Amino acid sequence: MMQSDTLLHVANVSTLLVCMVLKFPQIFVLLRAKSTTGLSIKSLVLELIGPLLWYIVFVTYQMYYDYPPPTYLEYPILIAQDVVLLLLILLYGGRLQDSLLYSVVFVVGWRLLTVEKWIIDFAMNLCTFISAASKFAQLQCLWRSKDAGQVSALTWALATYTCMTRIYTTVVTTGDMQVLVRFIAMTLLNLWVLLSVLYYRRHGCSPIKED
Repeated sequence: MMQSDTLLHVANVSTLLVCMVLKFPQIFVLLRAKSTTGLSIKSLVLELIGPLLWYIVFVTYQMYYDYPPPTYLEYPILIAQDVVLLLLILLYGGRLQDSLLYSVVFVVGWRLLTVEKWIIDFAMNLCTFISAASKFAQLQCLWRSKDAGQVSALTWALATYTCMTRIYTTVVTTGDMQVLVRFIAMTLLNLWVLLSVLYYRRHGCSPIKED
């Protein structure tokens, strides 16, 4: 029992620590390159909308079922990093004016959420779908360009690790199937993106620019 508690504590703390710097490698790559080659703006928008909705829904969901706070404390940190990433993507992509529209969408989306159980359950499933869609958008961008460009392999590796630890903490603490299915799906998709990035880095394919 003591060993299990220690492992759970390590998983929770390591996930929180990793998430504190999860997007830093990608942010530094963008700041250094001042380019969005190989990055999908559509993916980043979905990747930001997903966590924002997911965090609000997830916190409400966790509190409703009285789940332990250490299982979701990393989400505010991830949201802040995604906001910085999105602003950089819009800035270097010449679409900074779109940030106002996205801000309105986020605020309105948050206000529309309620504490009704059926809405929480529906929103949980919707957030999983949005997050999965963002991974496929990034994969599509990689497949079309055949170039890893400014995509950070370290960021995707860290994301894969945090999802794997959350599979363990979910099984040990709550056993919630909706949450478990989400983290399993995200682990597989994050790993897929990571392997794709490593593949195109290794083969050094020439980029095909998107319109």
